[in-house]
Amino acid sequence: MSMGSARRPDQAVILAGGLGTRLGALTQDRPKPLVMAGDRPFLDHLLRLLKSQGFTRVLLLLGHKAEMIVDHCGDGSRFGLEIDYSFGPAEDDTGRRVKRAFSKLDPAFLLLYCDNYWPMPFARMWQAFSARPEALAQVTVYRNRDRHTRDNIRVDANGFVTSYDKSRTDPDLAGVDIGFIVMKRDVVDLLPEDNCSFEAAIYPLLASRGQLTAFETSHRYYSCGSPEKLSEAIRFFTRRPCVILDRDGVLNVKAPRGTYVANPEEWQWLPGALDALATLKGHGADVIVVTNQAGIARGMMTQADLDSIHVRMIDEARAAGGEILDVFHCPHHWDDGCDCRKPAPGMLYEAQRAHALDLSVTPFVGDDPRDGEAAAKADQPFFPVDPEKGLAQSLPDLLDFLDQRAQTRPAAN
Repeated sequence: MSMGSARRPDQAVILAGGLGTRLGALTQDRPKPLVMAGDRPFLDHLLRLLKSQGFTRVLLLLGHKAEMIVDHCGDGSRFGLEIDYSFGPAEDDTGRRVKRAFSKLDPAFLLLYCDNYWPMPFARMWQAFSARPEALAQVTVYRNRDRHTRDNIRVDANGFVTSYDKSRTDPDLAGVDIGFIVMKRDVVDLLPEDNCSFEAAIYPLLASRGQLTAFETSHRYYSCGSPEKLSEAIRFFTRRPCVILDRDGVLNVKAPRGTYVANPEEWQWLPGALDALATLKGHGADVIVVTNQAGIARGMMTQADLDSIHVRMIDEARAAGGEILDVFHCPHHWDDGCDCRKPAPGMLYEAQRAHALDLSVTPFVGDDPRDGEAAAKADQPFFPVDPEKGLAQSLPDLLDFLDQRAQTRPAAN
């Protein structure tokens, strides 16, 4: 099957047949996909994600307590989807479950685990897969540089998976398979007849043939696989809205090119910025600041200088009725090649992990093209402003965005 002429798939296939034993009492009366995560079951979050990314049809591969999932989802119309089912015994592993569904699979489709959520940018994923016609599958890999969990996969510099170890004991692993697998149906023909793990049977085989690529991400994924992970997922699904702001040219007057605001006395708020911060707080939104500060590496100010500037910024924002939840900065020289200095998205991901943000619905306000580049790399909505007008200029659009988001946002359970 040539990807060059293939249309974007509109079928997603969800593996949802396991027992969910690690959730203990939470799965005594329901299957794992129906465990509550906020005001709705975890599965509902996945279905809404698929709808938002343009999928129209979903195939659920069921086993344990299948009738409850069928009763809950029906034909999918209440989700704006067409939902179909494939059934097997609870003891089926993922490989057999996929193989059992072969006749219902499209030539290309997206395969998901029912217990992992990640705000996928499917258009970019499909573009990446289409550009590698030799690949039969593309797995999404969390880079795991924060050591969030144990690695189970390795990806080379060209984006090909070279190793997969379900036992997670290989010392050379770097990254975590999180599912969201774009694949051709031809892969299913490679599965053995015995009851096997899909990943354990397919990933090493395709990797050895140079037919498995990776779509790598630094945006943390969330899971309902255990009570602890479910708690993290609930925090992610139910957190307050948030806005991320660049600093210079958004909140304060920028120093001339090549110089820096180097002490608190040089700080000067842009007109309307304090009032805008107060309005955002009143609207129920958190505010986080991310800022390049190469002046530290260049010896034009110290870390202590920057800290004192931010103390003033936070205190004056609070006194005016606003609130700045957190500040992230890059202290490196522009020649250091770090992954935090914009246009690299490192600070955005750092904020995401620290505060359980969904960057796909977290607006970023910036005055510089590098801010826009960083937002694009993080698949984040971007609101550009004139550096002489700053945050006040974007406020009406930000409020509209937050209001639209509030209409679909889950409530805490």
